[in-house]
Amino acid sequence: MATLRIHELPEQDRPREKLAAQGAGALSDSELIAILLRTGLPGANAVDVARKLLAEFKSLSGLARCSVKELSKIKGVGPAKAVQLVAAFGLASRLARETLARQRLDSPELINDLLGPEMRALGRESLRLVLLDTKYLLIRVEEISHGSLNESIAHPREVFRPALIYSAYAVILVHNHPSGDPTPSSADHQLTRRLVQGAELLQIRLLDHVILGTGDNGRLPYFSFKEAGII
Repeated sequence: MATLRIHELPEQDRPREKLAAQGAGALSDSELIAILLRTGLPGANAVDVARKLLAEFKSLSGLARCSVKELSKIKGVGPAKAVQLVAAFGLASRLARETLARQRLDSPELINDLLGPEMRALGRESLRLVLLDTKYLLIRVEEISHGSLNESIAHPREVFRPALIYSAYAVILVHNHPSGDPTPSSADHQLTRRLVQGAELLQIRLLDHVILGTGDNGRLPYFSFKEAGII
């Protein structure tokens, strides 16, 4: 049986009309993606293509990690639609960050919500410092390094420099594991121990070191050194 084109569906089942009448909450993930795609392929409408995208990349977070180049290679997407998808995920990430910037950031769950969507999309490790005021409200996020960590880049003086410049009361260290597994390596443990000592000397409160992964295979999408009792 041939797949109906979007305009051949009953009006109440067309994603755009459904969103206008009932709001985004009434649509499935594939229907929302279909609105961005606009058109499908011969034998597959935009919703079908969206379902295939979600099936191929396993989840919305998996899809959000894709670059324009990767999405452009998918049949039924192409460069223009790929740009629209990446832009949509980028806006969603910024909205989440804007909302969380007004909250007290004192838990790894909130740090995961703040930086996870953006940092999971990175193909290389990024080391960042979340700067907080006395109420644990966000001052700013500073990237310390991008790429494989080494001792010179991750030296306490380099890590804590932004905290001193912006007079942060407390900080949270965050980095991502592109492999998706947030389990800390021996180097991560060693770095954390050095930074705990450095924070004490500089009288900066190091609240946590959070490693971001993907949350695949039923595991948590992050590892918290504080929750593990290491900090």
